Amino acid sequence: MIDIDHSDFKVTSTISLKNSKTNFDLGVSEKKIDKALESVRKKLGKLQDTMYAQGKYAVLVCLQGMDTAGKDSLIREVFKDFNARGVVVHSFKVPTELELKHDYLWRHYIALPARGKFGVFNRTHYENVLVTRVHPGYILSENIPTIHSVEDINDAFWEKRFEQINNFEKHIAESGTIIFKFFLNLSKDEQKHRLLRRLDKQEKNWKFSPGDLKERKLWDTYQECYEDAINRTSKPHAPWYNIPADDKSTARYIVAKIMYDTLSNHDDIQEPELDDEIKANIKSYKEQLKSE
Repeated sequence: MIDIDHSDFKVTSTISLKNSKTNFDLGVSEKKIDKALESVRKKLGKLQDTMYAQGKYAVLVCLQGMDTAGKDSLIREVFKDFNARGVVVHSFKVPTELELKHDYLWRHYIALPARGKFGVFNRTHYENVLVTRVHPGYILSENIPTIHSVEDINDAFWEKRFEQINNFEKHIAESGTIIFKFFLNLSKDEQKHRLLRRLDKQEKNWKFSPGDLKERKLWDTYQECYEDAINRTSKPHAPWYNIPADDKSTARYIVAKIMYDTLSNHDDIQEPELDDEIKANIKSYKEQLKSE
C-alpha cells in the first residue's frame, strides 16, 4: 500500500489554485499505483458492506472539476468493487423543468444517500455557485421572487447562497452523513491534451462538445470561482480535498485512500451485534436446518 499524507490535499486554510499542484509524484510506477488502488478499493467495498449492515452512517462523495478532469473514470475505477446495492451515482446536468420549480438544493436533497449507502455526486450542489456565477443569467431560470434581472445578483446574493450550502452540509453531517468533497485540479495544458484526444479518437468523439471550447475560454474565471467556493466552504465536517488530477491513476488512488483512511478511523463503524436471543439459539437453528 502506498502511503500518503492527507494534509497534502485537505483544505484547512485559504488556498490559491494558481499556486496549487496539478501533478503529484507517488514515487512508484503507474502499474504499482493501479495495484495499490485495486487493494484499497476492495477494502472500501468490504467496509461499505459493514456500513450497509450497520445502517448508521451514509457517505456523500462530491466530485467537482473542470471538463475532462476525470470524474467519470474515477467513479468507474474507485467504486468497481462495491456491491451495486451500496452505491448510487447522480450526475447533475442542467436543471429540469420540475427541478426549477423547487429551490436549487431540492434535487440534491432528494438524491442524498440513505444510511448504510454511498452516494456519489458527479458535479454537485456547487454548480449553483460555479456555473451560475460564471453565467449569472442562468439564475433567472430559477424564478426567484427577489431576482428580476442579472443586476440583482450581487455579492450579497452569493454570500447568502454560500451560507445556505454550508448550512445544508452541516445539517446532513449532524444527521449521520460523512462528507467528502474532492476538487480534481487539472491544468489547462492537460485539459487541452484530453480535448484533443476526444477529437483524435473516434470512440471518444461523442464526449466532445463545441461548448467545451467556449467554457475553456473562461478558464481563469472558473478558477477564481472554484477557489472562492473551496475557501468559503471547506469545514471540519465537510472538508474539501484539492486533488492533483493531471495523472488519472494518481488522482484515483489518492481519492480512494483518503476515503478508506478516514472511514477506518471511525471506531463506531462495525458489524451490528446479533440479538441476544438469536445468538443464544444459533446452535438450535443449525440443528433445525440440518434435520430437514
